[in-house]
Amino acid sequence: MKDATEVKCGYDRNPELIRRFRAGDAEAGEELVTLNMPLVYNIAARFYDRGRDPEEIVECGVVGLVKAIKTFDTERGCAFSTYAVPLIFGEIRRFLRDDGIIKVSREQKRLSAILNKERERRLSAGERCDIVSIAEAVGVTPQDAASALFSELPVRSLDESPTGEDDGVTLGALIADEESVPLCDRLALRVAIEGLSPFHRRIVALRYFRDLSQTEVARLLGVSQVKISREEKKIIAALKAALSD
Repeated sequence: MKDATEVKCGYDRNPELIRRFRAGDAEAGEELVTLNMPLVYNIAARFYDRGRDPEEIVECGVVGLVKAIKTFDTERGCAFSTYAVPLIFGEIRRFLRDDGIIKVSREQKRLSAILNKERERRLSAGERCDIVSIAEAVGVTPQDAASALFSELPVRSLDESPTGEDDGVTLGALIADEESVPLCDRLALRVAIEGLSPFHRRIVALRYFRDLSQTEVARLLGVSQVKISREEKKIIAALKAALSD
């Protein structure tokens, strides 16, 4: 079944045009770009307030679109626009990141350095290294501590792999469009997450809302990566049980 949005916008012609383009039809390639430019403009518009020329942002979006055209697998079973969105986002975010648009304040950097120093001290002394304990020792709230530590993490592109493996899965592909998820399902998931232990809720927040790796989460919570992996399996099992009731 074709994606309803693609049919509505004429995007159902994408697979045919992609096949023609790869067969050497240059006009099909130009038509592909033209047909999908509304998608680029829609995504680019979300970044117009970042202090850069909108035309530059659109141009970066087009680079992502062309990458999608060249790499899309027509046998994937998903709509081309679904595949293209994370690549367009990724190119724009990479441009803004490399151009120094995403800034970290001097105060955040200073606090992050203090927190990391306290964490290293606690590791050497065999003391608790979770973010709540470190924040308390430094004299800031856990929220401020998390914000400072997150600010020092590298910006990740939506076309990167969440696992670091070349398996074709991207961060962008894992981000659900809230409008496509029924309200009752979103509410059920929220209730299920709220029923988890505080420790498990922190893991969910860091892994699935902040897109941090298991290693990064382990560092922030003062435990091993293996511990996070085991706890994730428990979390998934608990959520499945709660949602199937």
